[in-house]
Amino acid sequence: MKKITTNIQELQTALCTQFCADIKVSLKNDQLIRVETPFYFSDGDPYQIFLTEIETGGFRVTDMGHTLMQMSYESDIDLLRKGTRGTLLTQIQQELGLKEDDGAFYLESTLKDISENILKLGQGITKITDLTFLNRARTESTFYEDLEERLYHIVDYEKVVQNYVYPDMEYSEDYPIDYMIQGKEAPLFLFGVGNKDKARLTTIILERLIRHQVTFESLIVFQDFDGIPKNDAKRLINVAGEMISSLDAKDDLSRKIIKRVA
Repeated sequence: MKKITTNIQELQTALCTQFCADIKVSLKNDQLIRVETPFYFSDGDPYQIFLTEIETGGFRVTDMGHTLMQMSYESDIDLLRKGTRGTLLTQIQQELGLKEDDGAFYLESTLKDISENILKLGQGITKITDLTFLNRARTESTFYEDLEERLYHIVDYEKVVQNYVYPDMEYSEDYPIDYMIQGKEAPLFLFGVGNKDKARLTTIILERLIRHQVTFESLIVFQDFDGIPKNDAKRLINVAGEMISSLDAKDDLSRKIIKRVA
């Protein structure tokens, strides 16, 4: 590793000059100061950061609710506060000291600490928007939470039995059905498939039900159909009824459930 030869004071001056050039403030109106930063959302829109004066002195550094509005264009914001995402959101707020007021994230700051808190809010916005890009393991865990949330927007809670065990089948407790929904002519068995292991298990459960001549309809909801190995997908297709390729197909999911439920 090369020995440091840089003049630290010159580096300090250069960094301060460049950072200052990237931060601009202007009056938006007689109550808001706009702070322009070099931070941007994935679609190229700049972070919206504002300052308001508070009665006790100092400032409130706030996004004015813009972060959640930006995320709502591509995500269901209600899901952000539930399950794994909700836990992570709480952790982010606690870590950075972020508060929330009617969807607006903010920090209260003295003039002395204003630059630090602007950077903190920017860091918070980045971490919060990153919740829509969870890693694969976390995405699989939220898939089942999201499926349940979506299901209960379509069907009344009392019509659904979660982890249903069909009573007239040997060792049936080893083959639970994700959701049993009261159907018009036959019960609807709904399965969420988030990975290849769940695809294989669902295939086994459906094969046993068919072998025992159980009367039912089935609906398979994939996290990502294209992510299931070809042979596993083919075996499941052979025994399954209706299928939904991903939760993005909201209208198709709703239509296929409503068509069958009582």
